[in-house]
Amino acid sequence: MAIVANTFQSTGSKTNREELSDVVDMITPEDTPIYSMIGKGTAKSTHPEWSIDELRAPGANVQVEGDEYIFNAIVAPKRVGNYTQIFRDSFVLSNTQEAVDDAGQALKVKHQKVKVGKAIRKDVEFSIVSNVGSVGGATRVSAGLPAWITTNASRGATGANGGFQVGTGLVTPATNGTQRAFTKTLLDNALQAAYSAGADVTDLVVAPYVKSVFVTFMSDANVAPFRYAASSGSKNTIVATADIYEGPYGKVAITMDRVMAASVATARNAFLIDRDKLEWLWLRKIAEDKDLAKTGDAQKRVIIGEGCLKVTNEAGLGVIADLFGTTPST
Repeated sequence: MAIVANTFQSTGSKTNREELSDVVDMITPEDTPIYSMIGKGTAKSTHPEWSIDELRAPGANVQVEGDEYIFNAIVAPKRVGNYTQIFRDSFVLSNTQEAVDDAGQALKVKHQKVKVGKAIRKDVEFSIVSNVGSVGGATRVSAGLPAWITTNASRGATGANGGFQVGTGLVTPATNGTQRAFTKTLLDNALQAAYSAGADVTDLVVAPYVKSVFVTFMSDANVAPFRYAASSGSKNTIVATADIYEGPYGKVAITMDRVMAASVATARNAFLIDRDKLEWLWLRKIAEDKDLAKTGDAQKRVIIGEGCLKVTNEAGLGVIADLFGTTPST
């Protein structure tokens, strides 16, 4: 097919405005399943503390008629705490850039504020799933979930618990063990341990690769008939993609966490969660700092927040640690 002689074609233009979508997709996922599923509270200091009280172990309770009372000593509740961590991000745009017709409106203050706020929220999720201990002082660190869990911890060879240390008032990180493959036996044993300790596990949160391994469990003839997709509704919404695993210890929603896939260090753990045993405490909710000094022909913005993870009772949680979390060998 021939074109008319001397026809100027658009492919030769250097001035045509590119047709860009007015909706700029954010490639980085925004999901924060653990942060989203747990309650939100308020911290009143940089070092919120709370108490953990426990019932005594059950036993035979047989008394003699007319017996004189003997009074048992009260065991004081365990006092634990965490430190609030400051999360911050920022950007600066020239006033000219704010004024021009920007395709997609991505390089505008409004869009950048939303983008940065979502990024900080993912940083909060990263803090929750990271094996870090608590740190006080000016540069405070909120202890992550892997560091808290000691009662129901399934670990690889040479792995060791961290946990809250009464002497120092700090949470120490767990010691990583030899990595191993995620198996149905590991899952069932962990659920049994958690149930026996009094936990009511509702969610298992894992890295995407670990979820793909979990799917292979479902070919087991004793499991496949009891696997079904989670339904959504006002009373049973599952954050992110999930399946329900119905075993001898109740129904558990298996949920992927993309933030855990950020590194081998965060992908190696699978968390058994009772939502009532976790809470995120905000000392300062994520917000824009409005008190920045005006300097130069530009708009500067800082988004900041401060909070920490509250583990109401770590015995109500569990972790299957030291898994191959990103590939069959890492």
